Amino acid sequence: MTSAINMSIGTTVGTTKASLQRGADSKGWYWGTGRRKTAAARVRVRPGQGEFQINETDMPEFLVEDRDQKSLTGLLDKCSLKGKIDVRASVRGGGFTGQAGAVLMGLARSLLCYDANLEPILRTNGYLTRDARKVERKKYGQAGARRRFQFSKR
Repeated sequence: MTSAINMSIGTTVGTTKASLQRGADSKGWYWGTGRRKTAAARVRVRPGQGEFQINETDMPEFLVEDRDQKSLTGLLDKCSLKGKIDVRASVRGGGFTGQAGAVLMGLARSLLCYDANLEPILRTNGYLTRDARKVERKKYGQAGARRRFQFSKR
């Protein structure tokens, strides 16, 4: 009964949020936003020849770590879209690992907007789940977040 009510209202039924299922913009790009640690990435995809640029730089030049490149190309391989779509990303903040993770999540979200049938692949492989780990703050009276100053008995 509730699904019939939801369908008549116009909301989406299922696990995907309605905000993640947007269509293409006026130029044919599908957008997605990803975050990891303190980095934030805006990623857009559209059908094309397989170009992959991050901050106006080719992906292999921007991401020098092999594991970061493999994680992004692995996502496209699992979705069978390698060489079929163009990807553009702009990323700010964080370091190498945070930026790579932000682009990965933004790419997954933009692929979900591009083709909603990819959701089971993206969700089972954990690409749509936000990694909430951040650097723990330093506490007063301690050397770091958890490290304490050396104890002196006398």
